[in-house]
Amino acid sequence: MNWNEYTSLFETILNSENNAAPYDNPEYVNYVKMNQSRSNRWLKADILNDDLVKKIKAIDSPQEWIVITEPWCGDAAHNVPVLAMLSKKNPLIDFKIELRDNGANLIDNYLTNGGKSIPKLIVRNENGEDLFTWGPRPEECQQIMIDFKKTDLPILEKHKRIQTWYSKDKGVSIQKEIFKLLD
Repeated sequence: MNWNEYTSLFETILNSENNAAPYDNPEYVNYVKMNQSRSNRWLKADILNDDLVKKIKAIDSPQEWIVITEPWCGDAAHNVPVLAMLSKKNPLIDFKIELRDNGANLIDNYLTNGGKSIPKLIVRNENGEDLFTWGPRPEECQQIMIDFKKTDLPILEKHKRIQTWYSKDKGVSIQKEIFKLLD
């Protein structure tokens, strides 16, 4: 699906009374609502790094950017809008979103430490060959998550601290990492 279809999916989930699992669970619907708000905040913010935008605009052959994600994913709410905004800077980038849980199982080829962590970006050249992958979150944030697994901190406190990290980072880390990967 494209970016517009993905953002429309949020509306569909939020406005439907008969959602399929996991969106038949009010907790997941709440995640979607929060993530829609967070995504919209990033889309309104002027956070794109000028040097990265120049590098994106300089791409001179077609690329396919596939993001594996789900609307309930908190990390996606912060990272996928940045990737979508970057992809719009060059018409040679075909930006697509694949839902992790749709049964297509593309994620099985891009596991993180054996897990189906999302979001996951796969960048391919015009021949369908992988140039690089990124995800599921910036390296510093990933290390925080790894460290959290060693603690008995309540899950809500973990989520709060991750959200605070994203707010303070302002999209800088993901952009630095994508900049390096494009080299």
